[in-house]
Amino acid sequence: MKMKYFNYLFTLSFIFLAHFSFSQDEPVVPEEEEESNYTFTGTRVINGHSVEMLPNKTWEFRIEHKFGDIAGTNGGVQSMFGFDNLTDMRIALEYGVTEKFMLGFGRCKGAGSPYRSLLDGFAKYNVLKQKKGVSPITMTVVGTGGFTYMTASSDQSLVSHFPKVSHRFSYVTQINIARRFNDKLSLSVMPTFVHRNYVASNDYNELFALGGGIRYRISSRFAILGEFYHAFSSENMRQGYTSSMAIALEWFTFGHNFTINITNSSGIGELQFIPYTTQKWSLGQFRLGFCVGRKFTKE
Repeated sequence: MKMKYFNYLFTLSFIFLAHFSFSQDEPVVPEEEEESNYTFTGTRVINGHSVEMLPNKTWEFRIEHKFGDIAGTNGGVQSMFGFDNLTDMRIALEYGVTEKFMLGFGRCKGAGSPYRSLLDGFAKYNVLKQKKGVSPITMTVVGTGGFTYMTASSDQSLVSHFPKVSHRFSYVTQINIARRFNDKLSLSVMPTFVHRNYVASNDYNELFALGGGIRYRISSRFAILGEFYHAFSSENMRQGYTSSMAIALEWFTFGHNFTINITNSSGIGELQFIPYTTQKWSLGQFRLGFCVGRKFTKE
């Protein structure tokens, strides 16, 4: 059996086993109680972080997949609309240290533009919590670091040549601000700063991006999500790169978070989809992806 089919089988098995193994033991939580403390129900909007935190002493195991192009020259029937191609995959473990602080660590396959074999870790802190009469918004700060251990290229003109070990590191700092307007609609804005230690001659080491997110609840268990990130640059720099845009259907149950998304970005995580998105929706270069998360507590 080919490795890519093994990956698909492993992921699907995890989804079904997690659901059937734990759903019968889950308490029935009233809709108004389940939703009362959430701006977004997951710690991510789609590709990027949301303002939400894991509860104190709670673990979350996450699996994220992105497939190949649905349409365009690389999509269509011959690739089963992208299902034959695994563009990127991430497996991660995250932990709520306190109600206001969480940590996470993960490994990405990498979308190959320009990196593969990526390790990432982040710390996230809740600065403000939306509360009537106290604060109209929720705000968190996220710091992420990434490292690639891919084999260095012998071509000195490529970013993946890595003359120094320090060139393998990249960093992201983000301020995430969101507001829940009612029991259905939440909006967020995410000013983001990306630093890469080693870039091409027509690129920037420092890159500023502005993201936006929306969640609209359509029922007690389902919501529609939208996300957009634009990286700013001058006209004669970073030619060929474009903005990342994604839409998703979220299914929320107690202890589970399952999201099916369509996006033009091929990489997972801010270190990939913000600086290295080149695919365009207008050319059919969008792909199906999903994320499944399972929460565990010690109690």
